[in-house]
Amino acid sequence: MLKLKRVRPTSRDFKLSSREGERARRIIGIRLINQDKNKYNTPKYRLVARFTNKDIVAQIIHASISGDIVLAAAYSHELPHYGLEVGLTNYAAAYCVGLLLARRVLKQLEMDTEYEGNVEVYSMLFRQLGMTSLLNQQRAGSFRALLDVGLVRTTTGNHVLGVLKGALDGGVDIPHSEKRFAGFNKDSKQLDPKVHRKYTYGGHVAAYMKNLMEDEPEKYQSHFSEYIKRGIEPDSIEGMYKKVHAAIRADPEAKKSKKEPPKEHKRYNLKKLSHEERKAKLIDRLKALNSAAGVDNDSDKDDD
Repeated sequence: MLKLKRVRPTSRDFKLSSREGERARRIIGIRLINQDKNKYNTPKYRLVARFTNKDIVAQIIHASISGDIVLAAAYSHELPHYGLEVGLTNYAAAYCVGLLLARRVLKQLEMDTEYEGNVEVYSMLFRQLGMTSLLNQQRAGSFRALLDVGLVRTTTGNHVLGVLKGALDGGVDIPHSEKRFAGFNKDSKQLDPKVHRKYTYGGHVAAYMKNLMEDEPEKYQSHFSEYIKRGIEPDSIEGMYKKVHAAIRADPEAKKSKKEPPKEHKRYNLKKLSHEERKAKLIDRLKALNSAAGVDNDSDKDDD
């Protein structure tokens, strides 16, 4: 007689309700900030990546009793300082933001010379071997952070993983799996380094530009108007991103924006007078009334 093996259902076999999903997210959030009890006063850092319609925000944060403390932050609206003025929310820009944050926090902690991350000389080897953070994990004392994506679904090729890859190449040690990076093949279960390199250097944008130039020139003129205005061609996009990466590594410190002094605005309402000013104004009015009354009396006497 055959015995049927009982299979225990997993979380993938049924859909969580909204309340159960909220509870699961709360548990994950608690695990991100709770530190081991034998590590007294040791902060547990997390890499927080958030996306808006026009900006990418990446921060290194650790929790305290009074609230979250931001150690360092990087934004995609800073990338024009490094030579990237267009496409500030795509995958390549997310990689640049992650790289900028990693180099900035390591320079702030004076660890940038010791942990350079995956520079161009080693990056192709690491991508081929599938070991992105090999340097960071093998060396003791590296800066470690946990990825915090919020409510974003970490699907394969999501932009939030571009921030993760940039931070890894910048020298920060982050626990991760390469199954969700752009270029991962489910059948072979391997990461194709050429596909991921294409997304990192904006190759997908260049391919789309070429397709629109051939098939829909009018849409190309409207969709890539900022690229055309700045003279950016599809063949020059990869070189542009290489220059941006080099500029970020050369000087990752935040630039203070120059603020113009506030302009003096016209006052359309009357200025409030002090007690002495009101008293002096009243005396002047009385003097004016008395002088006017004296002139009238003199004119009446002359008429008589």
